[in-house]
Amino acid sequence: MVSIRIRGLVKRFGDVVALDHLDLDIEAGELFFLLGPSGCGKTTLLRSIAGFHIPEAGEISFDKQDVTKVPPHKRETAMMFQSYALWPHLNVFKNVAFGLEERRVRKPEIKRRVEGALAMVKMQGLGNRKINELSGGQQQRVALARALVVRPRCLMLDEPLSNLDAKLRIEMRSEIRRICKDFGLTAIYVTHDQKEALSMADRMAILDGGKIAQIGTPEEVYRRPQTALVAGFVGETNLIPGTVQFESNDHLYVSTPLGDIVGQCSVPNWSPEPNEKVILSVRPECLSIHTTPPVQNAMKGYLKESIYLGETAQYSLLAEGLDELIHISELNPRRVIRETNEPFFATARPEDIVILPAP
Repeated sequence: MVSIRIRGLVKRFGDVVALDHLDLDIEAGELFFLLGPSGCGKTTLLRSIAGFHIPEAGEISFDKQDVTKVPPHKRETAMMFQSYALWPHLNVFKNVAFGLEERRVRKPEIKRRVEGALAMVKMQGLGNRKINELSGGQQQRVALARALVVRPRCLMLDEPLSNLDAKLRIEMRSEIRRICKDFGLTAIYVTHDQKEALSMADRMAILDGGKIAQIGTPEEVYRRPQTALVAGFVGETNLIPGTVQFESNDHLYVSTPLGDIVGQCSVPNWSPEPNEKVILSVRPECLSIHTTPPVQNAMKGYLKESIYLGETAQYSLLAEGLDELIHISELNPRRVIRETNEPFFATARPEDIVILPAP
């Protein structure tokens, strides 16, 4: 395993700045995720760490050793691609052994290491199978075994589960995390799937425009986002504009189109002033729905839609004074409220309402 330190990284493609003076630290043995909207720079960052892109400025260090201009094959990393990139004319064993043969490892050692890698991904005994005889999940395991067999210092994964069906994706999340931890690997994982990141990551970074918007554990990023972009990208949220009135006992009192709402600020070293514009982020599962107005944080609206999903019921309220619908999720609903002309009230506890700087 290896620790990774990045300072002031800049990467351009013509006039497009893909990475903008980016700083990042990844600890040895971490399963670290890179997330963000399309074009935010996450794949460029991954390929820069792997050595496929040489930055215009900045430094990349592995265990305090500068590798910024070191070619990929000398960084002792392995990359697992979205397409798997398996050789169709080679069987499973030959595909996994390819990297070792390129390194001129002796045949008895190749056999031992390939069999060990296949056992780790639960593909033992399938070395003679052709690639086109394998399911998508099995091909994904072969690609992972091929990356692991060279014993990399760092494993790079670029959306490796995106070609699998939903059931296999869930199964392979646990498998990849188990293998990385059993192997003692530092792993960097790019994905668009927020649930994938939340269920697997030790820590994650959300990128925006070539810069890091927030770094933290899954719980920190989900429960305490620091920007409206992070709140809206990692999971679903309701974003409500407001103006700060005053602060009292670590709570902020905010005037909104829905009325006065009390919440908490989660951004370090930021204390909004009275009359400052802010954004309130409220997760749907933090809201509850009532027929009478609650004492605090009452958001009045009319039921636009209700959807029953068995374990949850989802409601959409058309709130007075707000263009966007308010979305509410109720776990284990005893009954489902259907469309009606009567007004309803959504509410949330102050600690579940996150107050963020206005964009």
